[in-house]
Amino acid sequence: MPERPASLLDRIAIGLSGLCLLHCVAGFVLLSLFALSGDWLDHRVHVIGLLLAMPLAAVALWRGWRQHGRLPIGLLGMIGLAVMAASLVVAHGQISEMLVSMLGVGLLATAHWLNLRALRAG
Repeated sequence: MPERPASLLDRIAIGLSGLCLLHCVAGFVLLSLFALSGDWLDHRVHVIGLLLAMPLAAVALWRGWRQHGRLPIGLLGMIGLAVMAASLVVAHGQISEMLVSMLGVGLLATAHWLNLRALRAG
């Protein structure tokens, strides 16, 4: 049976959230150990990540809400995106930036996971 588009979008979003978390942790470790960063650790990657996350989350969570009607899941996703956006104003390379970014990504990934569960429950 082919996978529903909303389910596929949530899976893609969860995968991207995992990559974002990996970037946050790896970036902090590299900055701590080597006190330098390459292009992939540049602060612009957060802007790009947020620009990818916003439409993906909007479509996946909106489609899910239309099917299961659970508004708190979408609200959790919006909070996650807002926290991710807040990380853009924190100084790059600081532990506070990593923590704020990881919190936002974690909240958004949780929303997508809950969305998947709600879609499967019917």
